[in-house]
This record gives sequence, structure tokens and C-alpha cells, in this order.
Amino acid sequence: MSGSPSVRQPTYYLSHGGGPWPYMSGEFRSRYAWMEQALQDLPHQLPAPPTAVLVISGHWEADEFSISSGVSPGMVYDYHGFPEYTYRVKYPAPGSPRLADAVQDLLLKAGWNARLEPDRGLDHGAFSMLQPVFPNADVPVVQLSLKAGLDPSEHLAVGRAISPLRDEGVLILGSGMSYHNLRQFGPAGARPSILFDGWLRRVLLNSHSGERDEHLLHWAEAPAAREAHPREEHLLPLMVAVGAADGDVAECVFGEIFWGHMHVSSFRFGGQPGLGKFDLLADFALTGR
Repeated sequence: MSGSPSVRQPTYYLSHGGGPWPYMSGEFRSRYAWMEQALQDLPHQLPAPPTAVLVISGHWEADEFSISSGVSPGMVYDYHGFPEYTYRVKYPAPGSPRLADAVQDLLLKAGWNARLEPDRGLDHGAFSMLQPVFPNADVPVVQLSLKAGLDPSEHLAVGRAISPLRDEGVLILGSGMSYHNLRQFGPAGARPSILFDGWLRRVLLNSHSGERDEHLLHWAEAPAAREAHPREEHLLPLMVAVGAADGDVAECVFGEIFWGHMHVSSFRFGGQPGLGKFDLLADFALTGR
């Protein structure tokens, strides 16, 4: 991507919420008010407007790392049980074949198989998360898939491989949920989410980069790990974001008791310290109360 401005962007791991929530209204939408404010603040945390966004979503897995490469990506309505109109919403951001080629080139050079997918659209892990961040849909978006098997070491390594894109103005966003157990969604999710969120914060905020990576490789040994993530597809975008962070310091930019019960958080790696004060759980995390 020669010719892009040399502005090093931070990376993020963002909890993206449920389904098409930014396109809804009423009580369901109101439950996302704090998450929405945190996402709307994200552009103000950046050193410059991004040249493009690369999203790693928990909603796209492939047998090898795959990259959306179309000029005008369509929509993937990968949710169920929502109002009919939510299956017609649009997030008309352009794609970036140039960025897709750059991602593929970096992965191939690092020894990974990587294929371009020109027909791949944006899933809700991308468009629902991006709608509050860039509501004008005027920033080019490319998606990078997870790889089947969900090996944390592979995703950390791929994050390291794509890290140079940050210096060309590309904003790398891992989109998932720090707690994702739909069978324990509500009061039953309180205890496991508290335990896992506490561990995640300690690892990301208090460990140096080598320790951080090592802890994440063994995330399944964390307190309540498999209660928080029975299947880890919503956690693996964090591994890519951490790998791409290249040792940068983490900050928690969002935290709340989601839907009144579950601790949910988002993190930024790098950038100017002290930006993004939307962590309602900071005192709890420090005191355990």
C-alpha cells in the first residue's frame, strides 16, 4: 500500500453487541446506549482518520485465512429472529481491493495460505459494529476471516504479520464479545462473566507483551473460561488485535454490566493514553466489589 500516509493507528478488540442493534429502536436499542457512546467516541481516539478499516469478525470462519476483496461488499444478515426490516438494512461502505491484496501479500510472505473472496459481504460483526463508529460508511472496509480450528497461536501470528498495515493508516479492529454464552445470557452469566472479565483485564492491562501472549495462548485455563466462551470464535479476534499491537500497551475503552447482568469489555492497544473513558467496571475490577 505504498503512498498511504505514515500514521500508526492503534488496534482494537471491540465487543459488538447482538444482531442489528444500531438499526433498531425502542427498548432493545436502549440497552446498547453505553456501548453506542463508546463506539461513537472511537474516531476521536485516532491519531488521524484511517485510510481503511480491516475487520476480523467472530462471524466469519474459513478453512484458511480469507480476505474480502470486492469493490462494493454486500451484506451478510447472519442473525435470526429480528424484525423483517433488519434484513434489508445497508451499510454501503466501499471495499478496498488494494488493501485486500496487501493483506494477502503479508500473509503469504509470513507463510500462510490466504485467499481473496471478492463475493464476501460484511457480516453483522462488521456492519453493526461500524455503523456507530463511521455512520457515513465512507471509510473502505475489508474483512479478514478467522481460520478453522481457532488456534490462538495462529491468530496471534497472523496479527503480527499484518501489523505493518498500521503504519499505513489502516485501522485493525477485532470484533467479537468478551463474554459470549447465549445459553447463559442473563443472570446465569453474571458470575462467569465477572470471573473471566477480571482475568482478561489483568492479562491485557497488567502484563508485558510476552506474558500477555503466553496467557492468551492458554486462555481456556482462565477462571470460567469455557462458561464465558463455550466456543471461542468471539474471543479469537482479540488474538489478531493483540498480535497486530506489536507489544503496545492496552487500555480498556469500554466496560459495562451488559443487559444488567454480564460484564463485557473492549480494549485499545496503542494510541494516545487516557482516551476513551467508557469503562463503568474500572472500580469493580480494582476492588472486586
